[in-house]
This record gives sequence, C-alpha cells and structure tokens, in this order.
Amino acid sequence: MVRIDKYLWAIRVYKTRSEAAAACKGGRVEVNGVEAKPAREVREGDVLSVRKTAVRYTYKILQLVENRQPAKNVALYVEDQTPDEELLKRDTKLSAGTMQRERGAGRPTKKDRRELDRLRKLQDY
Repeated sequence: MVRIDKYLWAIRVYKTRSEAAAACKGGRVEVNGVEAKPAREVREGDVLSVRKTAVRYTYKILQLVENRQPAKNVALYVEDQTPDEELLKRDTKLSAGTMQRERGAGRPTKKDRRELDRLRKLQDY
C-alpha cells in the first residue's frame, strides 16, 4: 500500500509531494467518495477524485507506485475517468483566462493591476 499524497505526486497530479499533502488537508482529494488525509493508504482499484480549481478529475488506480514516473508511463498506473463535462470546464477556463493588452500599451499601472487581480479572482470562483 502507498500513501495517497505520495501516489498523487508519483502519477504527476501534483508537482510536489507537499502540494499533494496540502490538497489532501484542504479536502480536495477523495478516495472512493470519502475525504482523504495525506497518510491515507490506497489500493489497486480505488477511485480517486481530485479537485483542482473548478475541475474535478477522477482516476482509477491500476497499479501502485511510490516513485515519480515519467509522463509517458503514467497510463500504466492510473486510468483517467474524468467526465467530458469536467474537461470542458477546464478547456473553456483556459481559453477565457487569457487577457490581451494593446501592443505598445506598456506596463499596467497600479490601478490596471488591481483590476486584473479582481477579474482573475472572480474567474477562480
């Protein structure tokens, strides 16, 4: 058996193990429908649900692994079962998240920066 934070890091859901542990502590990770603490051990066949921003990713554990894996090998250890509606949320957010400034407009002023921060905060919810 493997700790959930270590497994999420190994299959590249999070860049660092501490990010994975923080997500578990924050209630953004579930194992078989139950919130998981970082030390929770997972088994083959468990279904993981991970909430990142507004998207809820769903994975089924095929094989346990403790060490970080190359991206091309991740499919050997986990099956992505994320519904298409959730992936659509991610894609629309990515396309809507880009802000354009006029060419030659220079750096944003302090007022512009506050406005941009306010808009980004609204998009996160």
